Amino acid sequence: MQTNLSNLLDAYKRSELEPSTGLGIFALSASLSDLPEPSESLMATTAWQTGLEDAQVLLSSVQLEAFRRGTGVTEETDVRGRRGAYLVRAAFELAAGGSKEWSVIADVNQDSCAIVSLRNALKTDKEALETELRSDIAAGAGALAAIVASADGDQWTRDQPVGAHHRSSVLFNVMRGGVFMDGYRISRFDLLEFFHARNREVLRAHRSFFDVLPETLSYQHLIAAASESGSPDLERLCCGYLPLAFSRRHGDPSRPWNRFAIKVRRPDGRLHLDYQGNWRDIFQNWEALAYAFPGFTVGMIATFLNATTADGYNPYRVTRDGVEWEVPEPSSPWSNIGYWSDHQIIYLQKLLEVSATFHPGELDGLLERNVFSHANVPYRIRPYEAMLENPYDTIVFDWERHQRLAEAVEVKGTDGRLLTGPEGGVLHVTMAEKLLVLLLVKLANLVPEGGIWMNTQRPEWNDANNALVGKGLSVVTACYLYRFVAFLQALLEERTSFVLTREVKTFFDAVHAGLRVHESCLTGAFDDRERRAFMDALGGAGSAYRTSLYDAGFSGETVELDGSSLGRFLDLAQAYLEHTLRANRRADALFHAYNLLSLEGGGASIRHLYEMLEGQVAILSSGLLSGQESLDLLTSLRSSRLYRDDQQSYLLYPDRDLPGFLSKNRIPRERVRGSVLLSALLERGDSTLIVCDENGDYHFNGAFKNAKSVRRALDDLGRQQALTGLVATDGEGIVALFEQLFDHASFTGRSGAFFAYEGLGSIYWHMVSKLLLAVQETYQRALEAGESSATLRALKAAYYEVRSGLGFNKTPAEYGAFPADPYSHTPAHAGAQQPGMTGQVKEDVLARLGELGVRVRGGCLGFAPSLLHRAEFLDEPVSVAVQGLSGAFVLELEPGSLAFTFCQVPVVYHLGGPPAQITVTRSDGSVGAFEGSTLDAATSREVFERTGAVARIDVTVPGAALEPRVEDRQSKDEPTPLRPERTESAR
Repeated sequence: MQTNLSNLLDAYKRSELEPSTGLGIFALSASLSDLPEPSESLMATTAWQTGLEDAQVLLSSVQLEAFRRGTGVTEETDVRGRRGAYLVRAAFELAAGGSKEWSVIADVNQDSCAIVSLRNALKTDKEALETELRSDIAAGAGALAAIVASADGDQWTRDQPVGAHHRSSVLFNVMRGGVFMDGYRISRFDLLEFFHARNREVLRAHRSFFDVLPETLSYQHLIAAASESGSPDLERLCCGYLPLAFSRRHGDPSRPWNRFAIKVRRPDGRLHLDYQGNWRDIFQNWEALAYAFPGFTVGMIATFLNATTADGYNPYRVTRDGVEWEVPEPSSPWSNIGYWSDHQIIYLQKLLEVSATFHPGELDGLLERNVFSHANVPYRIRPYEAMLENPYDTIVFDWERHQRLAEAVEVKGTDGRLLTGPEGGVLHVTMAEKLLVLLLVKLANLVPEGGIWMNTQRPEWNDANNALVGKGLSVVTACYLYRFVAFLQALLEERTSFVLTREVKTFFDAVHAGLRVHESCLTGAFDDRERRAFMDALGGAGSAYRTSLYDAGFSGETVELDGSSLGRFLDLAQAYLEHTLRANRRADALFHAYNLLSLEGGGASIRHLYEMLEGQVAILSSGLLSGQESLDLLTSLRSSRLYRDDQQSYLLYPDRDLPGFLSKNRIPRERVRGSVLLSALLERGDSTLIVCDENGDYHFNGAFKNAKSVRRALDDLGRQQALTGLVATDGEGIVALFEQLFDHASFTGRSGAFFAYEGLGSIYWHMVSKLLLAVQETYQRALEAGESSATLRALKAAYYEVRSGLGFNKTPAEYGAFPADPYSHTPAHAGAQQPGMTGQVKEDVLARLGELGVRVRGGCLGFAPSLLHRAEFLDEPVSVAVQGLSGAFVLELEPGSLAFTFCQVPVVYHLGGPPAQITVTRSDGSVGAFEGSTLDAATSREVFERTGAVARIDVTVPGAALEPRVEDRQSKDEPTPLRPERTESAR
């Protein structure tokens, strides 16, 4: 209300001071209303202070200037019709080395009883109130510390900035995606509320299932009971129940639907369990959270898959209550409907990998269970032929279906937004089918050697490049598809057959046939006509599948897919993806991120854009490159236009100077003279299209924004009989002149026109941290592949080269902000901007786990810290307070050790000599030893399940495996940093 109606609301405001206590009461004289009826306002905001004696209170900012001038102020007791304030003026003297503390306290939604009680307390026992205040602050700080500890935010090393940065990253990650406040314990009461919101019909039909559940139970108990129920709906909903709390709705802060508030408690005092956010943000934060709560990973995957649509995309927002989509609002520039499948493959892939490593076989057990659903978003993607005709307008909003879905939600709950089967209930399919549909849809948009055609989706990560939609090809998505297919090959290779819905099997067969027809091109290169023929075949297959889906839905019939046929399909798909990725290697060893598609002349041609950091991150993450190929890329990246010396870090894309205002809209005189239409308009003095300045230079009409504006003006001119012929002859040439002058064919979106965020000259720290994690993954693959020690040393050096540019390694002057906290971006003209609003926190949490050497393989937890610096080990004893699974306790750390938690179990590293050894101390006092660096599966499972049975893990770390101390880094054994000479062209 204040945001939208502030001036009118101000007129109702009244601020009162209770002089004897200094209590400020801020209220409305009546509720804001235009109805012809009384509307009282019976709640107020209060403010008071403690710690300052003989203070004056101002209830508005009117006297601030007088205070600044030192002319004195007069206490305000009743301010009307102005915005309120609570400003305190007091004078006191401090002795050398002395201090003074005071507090200002504000509270909202206070009724008369609460305010009278507060006033009396201020009058009669202010000291007790101050004690209660300090106690409340301590309790709040303790509760916040417990939240961070539960998500493994605590680390104790000699390098305090590293620990502070990790703690900050974990805190922000939790604030963005939520945290499981009670571990794996869930409340039956809240579960019932969840079902009531999602599907009241299922709740009624299975009342006996809920009646026998205890008031509190474990998530594992719930999943086991649901899987034995025989009800796909019950199993689907129980699996997708995620009791997250402390999460704010998030996304781009300029979006009108975002409200940045964390609701901790309900009015009745119970914990407020909720999550909501845009697609890409909510799942990226869950990835890091899954390492602290791996038992919820399958629920995260189920939530992800159940929110995807049968045509292979996803709605924009995901909430505890289900999915939400954008509805057209023609007058709003923020209401641009479309599928936002950016991150779709890689975020799913990361969650699948977590599940496969922590719980081997878990995904196998879900592959053929019919307990997954499709979101029923009221979008219809246009047929392939219509996409070719106009790739910028490919989605139609189905208003009738939107209304039907809203009515279904009213009747049954938010499951009304899911796709239904022939009998009217929620359509259930297998995980194998869900995974396959996502792959098929992406392959149907593959442009060989170009990337994935973004005809319905945003760019993979950076939606500031949103103008690429329609004409853009994503090499980045192709990179992540390569990693996805490699995972599917391993996951599905031993299956002899799969059951699919008939419609998806038909889609699969058509795509497979298209891949086989053009297989011979993989030995060389596609020409424009072959590329177009490939697009027509696979694009047509996707179009036919969508037409069947939209017109008839799913028949309910199933058919069998032979496992060997699926294996051949995946091999062939991977060959096309590798061919495309290899074709996008630049001469400087970097890789293209996005390309432009042209469909003129019956072919499909590709034009490359400039280098982008995102492309390098994606290709490193894909797993395609060898260690040496990765090093070639990283060396070239360090000397490229993407490197920013002053921050020792990387830009999203090269900075460039945009033409000044007076030079960017200047039409060459010969082009004007060569146009019969423009000459005729100038002769008539008509400025509809162009104007001429006093110097004789020509400019397009200042009201034009793009070619659409020019065409509208030409249409108006064409209605004039004297100009009809000239417009018909010369009109398209003028549009082409406009496009050539402004080069809108290369326009990528906001990124090419603004100077902060993802703009020109900006470092976007999330992408730098993605680079850091990708380099770490590359190092780990090279290590596991047994690549040479020289390659491993160089990759370590590359990792720390990237890491050294991150904020926590800098001074506040260098960073422009508090270094330990995550910040969104650093523009060319300022220090770090926008604290906390960044997915960087997820990448940094995962990278830190990698530095510490935490490894989970085959369900076994191990510790191999080959990236960790010796300098992090303590050089003196330290006592630290630990929030463990069983409560708080003090941990004594000796010199030569460091500690952190994993699944809230303390892990203590001790420098020692080979061999590596692990000692496990249990809560019953027993101790067990493990030779080597890996725990057995049973003990690992106890850690993952957070049972509390494991009280502490001590690991002997061979010092030879660690990175040298910082002060020893000039030794001959230290890898040489990647600092090649920069050429003039690179500058």
